[in-house]
Amino acid sequence: MKIKIRNEEPKDYRRVEEIAREAFWNLYFPGGHEHYVVHKMRSHPDFIKELAFIIEADDEIVGGIFYTNSKIVSEDNKEFKTISFGPVFISPEFHRKGLGKELVTHSIQVAKEMGYRAILTLGYPYHYEPYGFLGGRKYNVSMSDGKFYKGLLVLPLYEGALDGIFGYAYFSDVFDVKEEEVDKFDKSFPSKEKKYQKSQDEYEIAVSMLDE
Repeated sequence: MKIKIRNEEPKDYRRVEEIAREAFWNLYFPGGHEHYVVHKMRSHPDFIKELAFIIEADDEIVGGIFYTNSKIVSEDNKEFKTISFGPVFISPEFHRKGLGKELVTHSIQVAKEMGYRAILTLGYPYHYEPYGFLGGRKYNVSMSDGKFYKGLLVLPLYEGALDGIFGYAYFSDVFDVKEEEVDKFDKSFPSKEKKYQKSQDEYEIAVSMLDE
């Protein structure tokens, strides 16, 4: 299998959205909105075009990763710029082949070279700890409610990047989507059934787990 990672181009947009839809459908809740988030993100001011990557296997697009600007805000309202990735996804038939790891590793390296301070992301710790991410509590970074959740993960991109910084993580509002917007956009894709599956319960438990 010949692997290639490159920046996303306009000609890729629809295929990338189709793969995102397949990858996330019914995973966290019935249906999915990540394909719409990707679509909306590209024209959002927080979007970082240089860190939008797709991965190809034998010249076929099989996944993508997208970055937006985020920040840590201290109690005295100082802002420290960070970046965040998500959605990140691989086409279901290409799971467990190491492609997601290639994509995340490549994008982190480019972000380091671009001089960014740190990456914040939300996800399962076991997915991202292998890349060096640690829970926000380790860096005194909580969610805006002041709580430390296990799913808030932080990766400084250079030595001392977060020294002396205490604060709250804020992510781009591009992720705040309305169900009617998603449904309208989704009508341009082949119909898929929204249904319950066990992974949705696991996700609900994971997002509420506190790092104590």
